[in-house]
Amino acid sequence: MGFNWLAQIFTVTLMNIRNIPQRLGTSSVAIFGVACVVAVFIGVLSMAAGFQRTMVNVGSPDAVIIMRSGSTSEMSSGMGYDQTKIVLDMPGLQKEGDTPLASAELFVVVNINKKATGTSANASLRGVHPAAFKVRDKFKIVEGRNFEPGKNELIVGRGAQKQFSDLALGSVIKFGKVDWTVVGVFESGGGLAESELWCDAKLLQAAYNRGNSYQTIRAKVEGKKGLADLKTALASDPKLTLDVMPEAEYLAEQSEALSKVIKWVGYPVAIIMAIGAIFGAINTMYTSVSTRTREIATLRALGFGAFPVAFSTLVESLVLAILGGALGAIVV
Repeated sequence: MGFNWLAQIFTVTLMNIRNIPQRLGTSSVAIFGVACVVAVFIGVLSMAAGFQRTMVNVGSPDAVIIMRSGSTSEMSSGMGYDQTKIVLDMPGLQKEGDTPLASAELFVVVNINKKATGTSANASLRGVHPAAFKVRDKFKIVEGRNFEPGKNELIVGRGAQKQFSDLALGSVIKFGKVDWTVVGVFESGGGLAESELWCDAKLLQAAYNRGNSYQTIRAKVEGKKGLADLKTALASDPKLTLDVMPEAEYLAEQSEALSKVIKWVGYPVAIIMAIGAIFGAINTMYTSVSTRTREIATLRALGFGAFPVAFSTLVESLVLAILGGALGAIVV
């Protein structure tokens, strides 16, 4: 009896699946609805994961970032020249000869036109010291040359050059009442830095009336012991109100916030579309069953049970959902 029941399910299910091409219109609606839901959901997750990889990709295992205590980002941080001098003499920092591998940096947000739309958008203009290029392991000039300290010259990230206008080699662009010349293009392992423009920190201070202030110090430490020694030195100096953390940890925190925003926006959209797809699939299967009333009646008359017939319809729905899911994944 059990064998006959299983045989009925197999027979009717196989017949329904073979007849899917005969119901191409209604089947396509169900497949398309599921494909859209899967595509949106994968797209949301991909955006969040891609942003996190981009942010963290530039983090070096021995690189740290030093900011004002309580700051949640570079924009809210700040420190004076005297503080940076004290930090550069602290233990735990890697050195090249007698020079610590540390770069006091600041950045400003500038307006620049996008290539695609021609509309104005924000970009980061970062002022750095020569050690910045040694602190970042994956940094390399791929076109032109590096800027010369003391000259109004820029190097631009590969991503920024692709996104914004007027950043070709030799171009002159005005920021902060100063005309800057683009002399080089750099890459940084596909990380966030590639969306920035870099120049001499001293000139950026003068161009934007920043005095002798900085926002962060990026440095390399001598492993975990060096990080611990630096933390201890910062905490024990009453003249300083600075914190230090591994660069990878800082970038992970920065990416987490935006990733959550992307998911908070994307998940409701995906859920709404999923509910719509469910109702669409139910309606499609209802239509499919109603148009096969005579076929189902014939099966019942031939001795097929109600459960095998109903179960076969559910399997057909599952097959259509799998096809829709696969299509959505392929499209994305």
